[in-house]
Amino acid sequence: MSKKTNTAVSSILLSSFLILSACGSNGGADASSPSPDAGSPSASPSPTASPVESQGTKTPVTIEFWYGLGGKLGENMQQLIEKFNASQQEVIVKPVVQADYSETGKKLQAAIASGNVPAAVLSSNVDWARKGYYAPLDELIAAQPDFNAGDVVPTFLEQGKVDGKQFFLPMYGTTQVMYYSKEALEKNEIKAEDLTTWEALGAAAAKMAVKSGGKTTFYGWEPMWGADNMIDATLSRGGSILSEDGKTVTIDTPEWIDTWDQFRKWIHEDQTMRIHSGGQGWEYWYKTIDDVMKGQAAGYTGSSGDQGDLDFTKLAAMEQPGWEGVGSGKPVASAIQAGIPAKASPEQQQAAFKWFSFFMSPENTAFWSMNTGYIAVRQSALDDPAFVAYTESHPQSAIPLKQASHASQPFQDPTGGKINDALKIAADKVQIGNVPAAKALKEAKETAQRELDKMK
Repeated sequence: MSKKTNTAVSSILLSSFLILSACGSNGGADASSPSPDAGSPSASPSPTASPVESQGTKTPVTIEFWYGLGGKLGENMQQLIEKFNASQQEVIVKPVVQADYSETGKKLQAAIASGNVPAAVLSSNVDWARKGYYAPLDELIAAQPDFNAGDVVPTFLEQGKVDGKQFFLPMYGTTQVMYYSKEALEKNEIKAEDLTTWEALGAAAAKMAVKSGGKTTFYGWEPMWGADNMIDATLSRGGSILSEDGKTVTIDTPEWIDTWDQFRKWIHEDQTMRIHSGGQGWEYWYKTIDDVMKGQAAGYTGSSGDQGDLDFTKLAAMEQPGWEGVGSGKPVASAIQAGIPAKASPEQQQAAFKWFSFFMSPENTAFWSMNTGYIAVRQSALDDPAFVAYTESHPQSAIPLKQASHASQPFQDPTGGKINDALKIAADKVQIGNVPAAKALKEAKETAQRELDKMK
């Protein structure tokens, strides 16, 4: 979904939202179910869980926390682990680092098969939760009144529920927001606070675009290549991917067709917007950012995790717009989630929950947001003194959290990704091929419905 969560999947909006500039969406792995011959993890075994009486004192419970973060993200995680270990004497968290989220999932699969599991993992998997490989957290949450689940960003907390039970907790989140050139808007006497609808943004893009010799030399806006942006805009218009009963694909309704065709017209007919596509890895993403940074476009839609790569002396951020007569935007916000393997002992599970609660505290989730660009998971982070001071000098940092408070949840594709694949193909037809949205979405629906029917 979002770029940083993608190096972290893609999800996010899609596939499910779903980490980023590099980011992905669900923090979990879609690996197959663990099997007896899956092997054993390369990490060392988890220490004995139970506190041991020693001369009238209890030794702390030492647990392993597995996560696939490197670079600055890894450094910030290590800093919070050290802070937690120094803050109390009941639990010691031992970090075990993998290369990325995917490797964490693979290592966990082997650990579950061997029965030698860590107590805490930055990973989530709905199918594994249903099969009993993860421990439900509802009783742990109920036993800690000051956890205050009501303060957690609702869309993030909901993403951790499986069949009504809370199996995963959000550690941080990502969503796609709007970044714009302050100079471009000021030059055209456009105020960002007036761009609350896509219609207004489209008109502003037309005003800011510059054409010469029949070609556009300066673009009014650059949506990011892919289906995610257009799905966000469609959800904001009231569209849905499936019917309420989950049996019918609904991606050919007027909400979808009108939204996607509007983007097609902006890109191909009006030529006030454009996309970069193709290339190696995130090449298209950085080309889009460069256009705005180098004064070739007025703004673009990108990940909340892009903030570390942007110069906010030149740029500013705003929430995604809604549509006239519909209301505020409802773009997807994806949570990177953590869970507790069911085979961890009760003492280890309690210790892991204590660690998760610490990480999710207003102060620490605000720290994470300030230092990584990802979204804080608690709404009260906006009131944290350090975050308040930071947002006063870095106002863009509060935009993702504000947007997440009224965001849509990532789509959980029941076909294992086939519906999302159909949407990606349709998006390329519209954005790159200039195919009318009605045609592209009709073909996508037929493909997606066939795949959904196979699941019955």
